[in-house]
Amino acid sequence: MALPQISDLELEVMKVLWEESPLTSNTVIKRIKDMNPRTVKTLLSRLIKKEAIQYKEEGRTYHYYPVVKKEEYIKLQSDHFVKKLFNGSLNAMFANFLDQKNLSRDELDDLKKMIDRYDDER
Repeated sequence: MALPQISDLELEVMKVLWEESPLTSNTVIKRIKDMNPRTVKTLLSRLIKKEAIQYKEEGRTYHYYPVVKKEEYIKLQSDHFVKKLFNGSLNAMFANFLDQKNLSRDELDDLKKMIDRYDDER
């Protein structure tokens, strides 16, 4: 199954459900404080239609939970980002980020440690 396209606003709802689920719409609304409650309910409906989330009915209350896994979505979006902006080259992406941001010595050391850990696991 292909993963659905999820808009930025829909992603805010997904983040809440990835953090904890199942949740009622009222709980999702409370967790997304800066969004109109009607908008949250519309986004929940859209995500159901896209098959990104589902719900369990308990009496008159719906409990929403994600079908799309956070890790799958992040991987897909990361791959898309690298392909779209850097022609699939991770080296070009990292070089761009290193050129654009002044990293502290600690941040550079952390990056080196991550690369070393990755290299050790291979």
